[in-house]
Amino acid sequence: MQLPSALSFLVDKAIDAPDGDAFLTALAERLIADGMPLAGGALTQAAPHPVIERRTWLWRADTGRVIEALNLARPADPEHNHVARNWLAGLGTGIVQEDFAGRVSDGAVLAWTASRPFSGPESELLHEVARFAAAPLALLAARSTMAALLTTYLGRRSAAQVLAGRLRREPGETIRAALLFADLRGFTELSESTEAKEVIAALDAWFDRIAGAVHAFGGEVLKFIGDGVLAIFPIGERDAAAACDAALRAVAAARAGMDHLHRARAAQGEPPLSFGMALHLGEMLWGNIGTADRLDFTAIGPAVNLVSRLEGLCRPLGHTVLLSGTFAAETTQLRIPLGEYRLRGIAAPCAVFALQ
Repeated sequence: MQLPSALSFLVDKAIDAPDGDAFLTALAERLIADGMPLAGGALTQAAPHPVIERRTWLWRADTGRVIEALNLARPADPEHNHVARNWLAGLGTGIVQEDFAGRVSDGAVLAWTASRPFSGPESELLHEVARFAAAPLALLAARSTMAALLTTYLGRRSAAQVLAGRLRREPGETIRAALLFADLRGFTELSESTEAKEVIAALDAWFDRIAGAVHAFGGEVLKFIGDGVLAIFPIGERDAAAACDAALRAVAAARAGMDHLHRARAAQGEPPLSFGMALHLGEMLWGNIGTADRLDFTAIGPAVNLVSRLEGLCRPLGHTVLLSGTFAAETTQLRIPLGEYRLRGIAAPCAVFALQ
């Protein structure tokens, strides 16, 4: 059976498209090969993401390039739901043909505009393209869903490993990184004296400030541990000094964010959230640990133990941020030596510094 190039692509090859960008570009090229006078095209899909509601890829025929638009919320203005249509209206004739690829309730939408009005057969071919595109786009959406879910619950680094098929217990890999451990103080008392809904809101606000700062400076949150956060700034493309500098900048941003949060809580008559943070430089073992059929991607090793124990000195030493001697040796930022301390479970004494 002889099919137009675009339909043959959707039947035989579209299933291998890695993302919406590649899918839309390849499909548009096939349509042009079929003689379609395209000026632009767009693909919109629902995004299974805690922040992003929809993703839209926009393609221009004159450049062959795709740009992506993200709808981050469910806006009150219905025109915000028509990003693709509004953008395409500025190309070609301004006449836009939209077709659902799949069910109207949750399917993707393909939209096109041309350098002249579509003829009847051309418009019908676009309808057929949307019908044939439903299956490969559903698979693309499923892969996107899986990646988004794993990244949301495991973090970017761990999610990539799981998606690559690492589903068995194994020794894992050794990572050298600057480590950040941050923990709320007095959380047990807060939990006992505050309604659960308010406790969750306080935890979310705390994690937003810490994780947001970590991600802003190229770090990654590996674990939320109760009210604590374990994050790393890997050493790879950047050296140890650069990783430590990024961690210090993240700490400064997190403290600024917490200061702003405390002012907002004070205005509502709520107490501040006391916290401590510790920074260390070292190696950790990262990989699958658990039972044969219930695994967790986690990090273990002396460096992880040390940074968590070091944070425990913040309250007795009266400082919000503490650095290990190993970390302090990699930075030129002014710091105050506090002496050497023995940390529970750590054989050698640890030189401890505070930020000046």
